[in-house]
Amino acid sequence: MKIAIIGTGNLGRSIAKGLIINNAITSLYLTRRSLDNIKEFDGYNNVHLTTDNNLAVQQSDILIFAVQPAHLQSILESVAPHLTEKHIVISTITGFPISKIESIVGAQHHIIRAMPNTAIAVGKSMTCLCCNTSGKARISVAEAIFNRLGATICIPEEQMQAATVVCASGIAFWMRLIRATTQAAIQLGFDAEDAQRLAMYTSEGAAQLLIKNGNHPEQEIDKVTTPMGCTIEGLNEMEHKGLSSSLIQGMVASFQKINAIKTNQV
Repeated sequence: MKIAIIGTGNLGRSIAKGLIINNAITSLYLTRRSLDNIKEFDGYNNVHLTTDNNLAVQQSDILIFAVQPAHLQSILESVAPHLTEKHIVISTITGFPISKIESIVGAQHHIIRAMPNTAIAVGKSMTCLCCNTSGKARISVAEAIFNRLGATICIPEEQMQAATVVCASGIAFWMRLIRATTQAAIQLGFDAEDAQRLAMYTSEGAAQLLIKNGNHPEQEIDKVTTPMGCTIEGLNEMEHKGLSSSLIQGMVASFQKINAIKTNQV
């Protein structure tokens, strides 16, 4: 696949790493205003670094836009004359609706919104996708790309704001939970390196149990808890201190914030 990432910042860099590691490219163009910031990709076969967005568009079929929201409109206006019927336009920009993209480049183009997370760099992203009417003919291409970099789900566009909180911001939420588990392990006597290793792989194992077995979390919890045991004692104490309610309230607060940002952008 001939892919261009327009705006190789933190997310764009993560996508590029995932594409390269998983051999998902025929060619890959990476654009950024300062190429010094992406020189780590210099030397990879079929990977080209450029400051010229138009060149990247002309040499690619799949365009992944990962720029700052404030820059997307001007960049789309600049590359629009170079778009053809072959191009698939994939935007990872939060709060920039498909209707606005269509108003700039035309509704006839295959337009897809993707909300991956930074775990895409290690092939473990949960990526949410939605598209315009023309994009339905190419949504399978986007699924094929992002399924090689983790898992995908197609959702209505109106759920993309919530998906940003659950999946993109969710990485930070889970990191905080892993950090807290690490701190507890240190307090219980493990050194810092071992504590983090215990926390990381235990959280990975918990997720894999649900992914592989398809069970509800409570079913797996029931397998670990015994009457008057240490697990239920710990769980109840956490709930008394508001673990679940704090997490839910935090995610709702994040959702309210992202909606406020969107409102201010209109």
